[in-house]
Amino acid sequence: MSANANVTNPAQPKRILLIAANPAVSPVTQWPVGFWWAELTHPYWEFTEAGYIVEIRSPDGGALQADGYSDPEDASGYSAHDVLSLGFKKSPAHSALLADTPSIAAVDVAGYDALFVAGGQSPMITFRGHAGMQALVARFHEAGKVVALVCHATCLLLETRVPNGELLVRGKTWTGFADSEEAYADAFVGMRIQPFWIETEARKIEGTNFVVDQRFRPFAVRDGRLITGQQQFSGAAAARLVIETLGR
Repeated sequence: MSANANVTNPAQPKRILLIAANPAVSPVTQWPVGFWWAELTHPYWEFTEAGYIVEIRSPDGGALQADGYSDPEDASGYSAHDVLSLGFKKSPAHSALLADTPSIAAVDVAGYDALFVAGGQSPMITFRGHAGMQALVARFHEAGKVVALVCHATCLLLETRVPNGELLVRGKTWTGFADSEEAYADAFVGMRIQPFWIETEARKIEGTNFVVDQRFRPFAVRDGRLITGQQQFSGAAAARLVIETLGR
């Protein structure tokens, strides 16, 4: 039995809305971009092991596509260690959850206990300036729900505002993909990858506290009902903070 099995009441399981980005093409690299496998599968595992119900959606709906480097079967071998994502990918029942996702259009915030937004390279293109995603994050937060974002999905927090017009992150401590990690990724592929760097932009915001840990080390932060994870190795850590928060 999972150590988290007693966190939730089986008769009234907690419900998580997990959002993953739709496929896109990066205007910087011209690569097809999408969600990052580990940032979806590792939190999914943590939540389901705790007895939670997880619903996967995307901003626009439809079939999802993962970033190549996050694929455990990719020729690069970059994520070959990620057997959890490999199992999800190979399971017909699980892979079907990504084949035709519902959109966020009809989301009833009252039907969920928490929002969890996975990252990847697509969020840097499709989440920035996305009024619908910003509104969804704000609605969950204003409704008293737990809101979690990991890795590049935290770019949403650069712009998401609460009803009084202030940024949601005003007065809060949070994290996201670090500049040192962007520099490493650029060096790894030999070119600039992202159109902007989250840490650079976050440090321009007055009245917020953006923090990072060592490069590519699991790191997640909780400030009230806002939970953020630094990068792809932080998805499970962020999910565990969600479970800890909802279990109280």
